[in-house]
Order: sequence, then structure tokens, then C-alpha cells
Amino acid sequence: MKGMFGWWLILSIFCVWSEAAWPVDPPKREIRAVWLSTIYGLDWPHRPATTEAGRREQQQELRALLDRLQAANFNMVFIQTRLRGDVIYRSEIEPASKVFSGKYGKLPGYDPLAFVVEECHKRGMECHAWFVTFPLGTEKSVREQGRLSVVRKNPKLCKRHNGEWYLDPGVPGTTDYILSLVKEIVNGYDIDGIHFDYIRYPEQARTFPDRKSYNQSGKKRSIEDWRRENINRMVGRIYDWVKQAKPWVQVSSSPLGKYSRIERVPNAGWTAYESVYQDPKMWLRRGKQDMIVPMMYYLHKNFFPFLDNWVEGSYGRLIVAGLGAYRMDKSEADWSVNDITDQIDYSRYYGGAGCAFFRCGNVLYNEKGLYKELKERYYRYPAQLPPLSWLDASVPAAPEEIRVERLEGELRLTWDKPVSETRDLTYTVYYSLTDSIQTELARSILATNIHGNELFLPINEEDERGYSFSVTSSTRFRIESQPSRETYYYQSRYVK
Repeated sequence: MKGMFGWWLILSIFCVWSEAAWPVDPPKREIRAVWLSTIYGLDWPHRPATTEAGRREQQQELRALLDRLQAANFNMVFIQTRLRGDVIYRSEIEPASKVFSGKYGKLPGYDPLAFVVEECHKRGMECHAWFVTFPLGTEKSVREQGRLSVVRKNPKLCKRHNGEWYLDPGVPGTTDYILSLVKEIVNGYDIDGIHFDYIRYPEQARTFPDRKSYNQSGKKRSIEDWRRENINRMVGRIYDWVKQAKPWVQVSSSPLGKYSRIERVPNAGWTAYESVYQDPKMWLRRGKQDMIVPMMYYLHKNFFPFLDNWVEGSYGRLIVAGLGAYRMDKSEADWSVNDITDQIDYSRYYGGAGCAFFRCGNVLYNEKGLYKELKERYYRYPAQLPPLSWLDASVPAAPEEIRVERLEGELRLTWDKPVSETRDLTYTVYYSLTDSIQTELARSILATNIHGNELFLPINEEDERGYSFSVTSSTRFRIESQPSRETYYYQSRYVK
């Protein structure tokens, strides 16, 4: 599709980088993600749409946001799909969020989730449906949802705690209910993953009003172990269903940033295991998660040892450090850019699979120059996503070669899907300004995760320059083929 990758992305490869200034390439494969918040319209949309013009404005706002992420070579978006018992897609179970239309239960004339998935894929980004699991909102929001609210429709599943409503993980029907929502999303949309947030007991969990449920099914276990196993069992059931339905759809979660109290930091404070009865390492040990994205919104001794702890207990799955970009705000913790980039460096060199930023707006607002630092240094080249080899390690066939056609002001690169392949494939195009392409280097990637079989490259028709191009195919499990044959093309203003 023409325009699939923005001109600025293609043009960036022709910038002359000082290798003395940047002696180490970024990794060829890593996750670069953002949490894109829809609750309260924090990141998108900034205002409800009640007219056709408003709908177009909402959609253009999202395109502009994704364009800026693409310009900085981000490759994954967690789009907040379920908020607090309300959703951003056409659901038969829960009401549409009011942030898009101004009214619960009403969409703005289009399906926001379908739109985000399509626009992410156009830009070579994966799109994961970010799912707030147990919280259902305040008394006020539940009243506003009225008869559409989960609390009204399924009161036996819900508990009120500290002025807010929650699904109760200890009630057997809760897993059935959450799974019904997961089925809607996975069956109805071409998402790349489903990402669980708040998959834990709430703050001040010790006083959560579930004693009756515990007395009915807790048996001889402690209430702490019973609560953990309620969530463990749900995680396993959801994972198994997703893999049966669409094996390539990733299942991930964002637990608290500190798994448990560790020897190096005995006074860790709030932890996943002890404080809110999350046991993500058990999920990993049982093989029921593809990726864990712990919310590591801390500094120094509260970050580095805990990242080590996550990586050591990953069981071969992906650990992606969740970074608190919002903490750079002066009203929060007034972090510096170096506080964030030090964490990126540590994750890269000590086993992390990448980083995710909370939240999208805090990156794009360029607080203290963070966006500029990512775009120009840390993410200056595109990156492939790490392979999901535990799901399917089969290597796809490679395309034959790239064909190059000169059009007015641009080159059109095309290739054919390998004839032996029936699977959905995406493609990575490599290039070199010399005779040999080093496909193991990030700097050689022109564009990656391309949906389709063509790429348009703007050129200066006055330039005299030779290019070598090659292409690989990848499955939805991110397993990459061998490179195609290289194609050499000499760009000249003269016809030769």
C-alpha cells in the first residue's frame, strides 16, 4: 500500500550519522512499546465526537499520534480497550466508553479498536488490546452507566471496596465473564496480543470483602494463597483458550514492578506477591504468559535489582521493563532524561526484551527532551520484535528478490509472497549503500513488519547513488526467513 510507511521514516536512513558519536548500534530486535490511555481521554481522544467532523478529527488525531511514534521507530502499542467496565469496541457484553461519543453505550460512528489496529499495522506496529481486568469504576461511574453496568447486570460477581467496584476473583463466574470479553476481542479483531492490567487484588487488599467466597472454596489454604490461586487459575484458562483460538495472539500482563521482597532490597514496600496476591512468576513457570511488562516506576536500587529478579525468573519468556515516563513531570517526581535512558541501557544489557513507556503522551510531549533522545539516539533505527519461538519456531520461505521501479520522485520496491507459503506473513526490507547488506545490524533495516508486498521510497532525482536491497519474510510468531537475493539499483538523473 502506497504510503504505508511515512516519508520521514524512509528519509531517515539517508541521514549521515556520526559513528564516532554513536559507536554502538541499538539491538536489531527489541520491543519499544507505549501504553496508549483512553480513560478520561488522557492520550486519545481528547474530546468526544458528536458529529461527522468530530469523528474525522478523532481519527486524524490518532493518525498524527501514531505517525510520531513511527517516526521514533516504536513498534508496539498497548491500546486501552477495556477501561472500567466499559470498552472501545462493538461489544454485546459491556457498554461503549463515553470518552468517544460523550455517552455510555454509544460509539462515535466507527469502531475505535478496529481503527487503531488497522492504523498500527499500516505503520509496522503491533497492536495489543490493553484490558483492565477487575476494577469497574467509582460509584459515580457505575450510576452513570446505569442498567448497562456490570454491577447492575451481574451483581453476584461484584464487590464494593473503598468506594469503588471490582469483579471478585474468588467468585467462579468471574473467570467466565472475563473470558467472554476476551473471546469478543480475540475473535472479532486482528489484534496481535491481549494485555492484562490490574490483574490483581486492589489497594488495601487485606480488607477486600471476599470472606464469604473464601469460606465456601478456600478449604485449608491460607486466604493469601487462595487469592493467588484464583488469579493463577484464571490466567491459565484464558491463555489456553487464546492459544486454541489464535495461537499467534500473545498474552501478557503488567504486574506491579516489584515481584516480591528480595535479599538485596528487604524493605521493598508494595510488591505483587505479598501486597496484591499476584504471582506472575507462577504464570511464567506454568507457561501461561508470553510476556510480562512489570510497572517499574522506580529509580536506582528500586529498579535495577528488581529487573534482574524478573529476568532470572522469566522461564524463557519476554520481560519488558515498564518505564515511568510520567515521573519526569515536575508535579510527579521530576526525573531527568538520564533516569529513563539509564533504565533502557540496563534493560538492553541485562536480559530485558525491551521497554514500554507509561504513558504515550508523556513520551510525545517531549518532556525534558525524552522523545528527541529516543528518536535520535536510542531508537534511531527500526527494530524487529523478538521471536515467539516457544509458540512456533518454523522458519518461513524467503521471497525471491526485490524488484525496483523508478517512478516520478520515488522508487517502488515490490516482491512476491513465497509460493510455498499459505500463512500470513510480514516483511523486513534491508538496504545498503555499499555492495553487501549486513542483515544482522539494525542500521541495515529500511522498514520492518510490513503488511503487504510493496514499499515506496522517495528519492532526489538529482542524486547519483547505488543501493542494494534485500527482503525477508516473517510469520506472525516473528520467525524470520533467510534473506532474498540482493537487488542492486543505481539511481541516476540520467537514463542509462
